[in-house]
Amino acid sequence: MPPSLVGTFASIPTGSFIKGEHAVYPEEVAGLRLHVVGLQMQVHEVTNAQFAAFVTATGYITDAERSGADVGVRAGSAVFVGLQRDGISMDPWQLIAGAAWHTPGGPGTDIVGMELHPVTHVTINDARAYARWSGTRLPTEVEWEYAASIGLPDPLDPASGAYGKDGTPRANTWQGFFPFTDATEDGFSATSPVGCFEAAETGLFDMIGNVWELTDTPYTDDTYTIKGGSYLCADNFCRRFRPAARQPQEKDFSASHVGFRVVRDNETPILERQ
Repeated sequence: MPPSLVGTFASIPTGSFIKGEHAVYPEEVAGLRLHVVGLQMQVHEVTNAQFAAFVTATGYITDAERSGADVGVRAGSAVFVGLQRDGISMDPWQLIAGAAWHTPGGPGTDIVGMELHPVTHVTINDARAYARWSGTRLPTEVEWEYAASIGLPDPLDPASGAYGKDGTPRANTWQGFFPFTDATEDGFSATSPVGCFEAAETGLFDMIGNVWELTDTPYTDDTYTIKGGSYLCADNFCRRFRPAARQPQEKDFSASHVGFRVVRDNETPILERQ
């Protein structure tokens, strides 16, 4: 992505789409055709550098940082560490106290050289706080899915945002048999700098893959909806590298594969042409 595009917004036109079209899982069941009012969406996920500017300006402390200072079963943030063949556990996830946006792998790690990677280890509260500071807001699930849907290279192939017809990666996802083998055909084994892959038809980068993106839409009473899949989405494991895919994320919990992007409303509503 050209440096001139960092922090810029793309115009998403007013239009309509069928939410949940090309459903794979029960929670994605296709619904009615929905009308969406045009808006401005940041062309990339909020980066570590952008979040650092927010923290510097406000002194904000994230939920993961507060949790990491506590003692308990939910202290810290979830980190994908891969399979640890220690003879006892092969769980690729660890809850690490001290894992936070600026120490993504836990104590002793940092984000030096990762300024353009998407910020992770953030909750819905953290994302909303950043949005308020930046004069933006989080997209709703419908807005997010609409923008992702109209940006697909092939509207009839819901996975075309992740792979070309020849199987070439178009996004940062998992190639190989998850979680045992990671072929890294896309060039990345974890998050990638924003904008490493070709932009969607809308001008948006990384709507599919890299990190799951928080939306402002509740999934249940205690969770919010995340969209887009992440670098951990594999063909054999989840196949959630599609616009219709949706997952719940606990409102007070964070992880190394979840981030967000922001939107802002048009000053003058865009009228749909008849």
